[in-house]
Amino acid sequence: MKVMLLREPCAIEERPLELAAWPRPNPGPGQVRLQVRACGICHTDLHTVEGDLELPKLPLIPGHQIVGVVEARGESADRFEVGQRVGVPWLYSACGACEFCRRGQENLCREARFTGLHADGGYAEAMVVPEAFAYPIPESFSDVEAAPLLCAGIIGYRALRLSEIQPGQRLGLYGFGASAHVTIQVARHWGCSVYVFTRSAGHRQLARELGAEWVGGAEDTPPQRMHGSIIFAPAGELVPEALRVLERGGTLALAGVTMSPVPALDYDDLLYWERTVRSVANFTRQDARELLQVAAEIPIHTTVETFALEQANEALLAVKRSEIDGAGVLIVEP
Repeated sequence: MKVMLLREPCAIEERPLELAAWPRPNPGPGQVRLQVRACGICHTDLHTVEGDLELPKLPLIPGHQIVGVVEARGESADRFEVGQRVGVPWLYSACGACEFCRRGQENLCREARFTGLHADGGYAEAMVVPEAFAYPIPESFSDVEAAPLLCAGIIGYRALRLSEIQPGQRLGLYGFGASAHVTIQVARHWGCSVYVFTRSAGHRQLARELGAEWVGGAEDTPPQRMHGSIIFAPAGELVPEALRVLERGGTLALAGVTMSPVPALDYDDLLYWERTVRSVANFTRQDARELLQVAAEIPIHTTVETFALEQANEALLAVKRSEIDGAGVLIVEP
């Protein structure tokens, strides 16, 4: 089968992903094999291929926003029928027995494995996954429309909940890529007023089209303070800017899997008055189920730019340069 393979990480400008022929994987017990139809492109993929994340295995097939159809089932795998369409997100598996898993925080499991990092992902014609960590895709979404929901959407949904924003309150979003353009739609569905902080003219226009009440740069001062905010961009220098306009008692959620250094924070000016800063680490299966349900109810509209599987390097370079308005998706042709 065709795959885009990472042998050694390096800057995306050097085109580290190579088109290669790779053996089609066989599903083990409790696993299913998917014929991949589409795979979303994520900032985490960029961090993976550029070596910002520690890589447990090489060579590696990235990709963790996967839409495909079940083409084979391993022993005791009976949750899905052959031919059924399912999605695979970032969380590939968790131990199910540790203190975190037992209390519903499998996203914190020390034995958790992640798609496109510990296990080969969706930049390929096929991949295998434990059936317990795959999800039926609502019929109302096409393959391309559904792909960004499977990480950008789910992590945005978890970040929204961890920001502790309440219906009718003001939400700040820093960075307006794949996650934020889904998150704003959920927040608006909840009755929140959304303020978007981004540099890109294209991203600002999309934010306005999706109902942002105010759009500006991180250095700008909006007309009112935020009750909760989320930083999607992996830029630590945004933290003091976001705290500067956060209301007393507000929460700032940091949704990136990695982030550049955060400057020193002035306690009196930025942190006092019970302001909270918290990270968002992965997500749970419950987050995934809830996001897919609310996405169909709204329904969420994903703005997508498509690329061929062979264009994965070019697609990730566009992500790095913030040249994609909405989300990028690889189309995988058999």
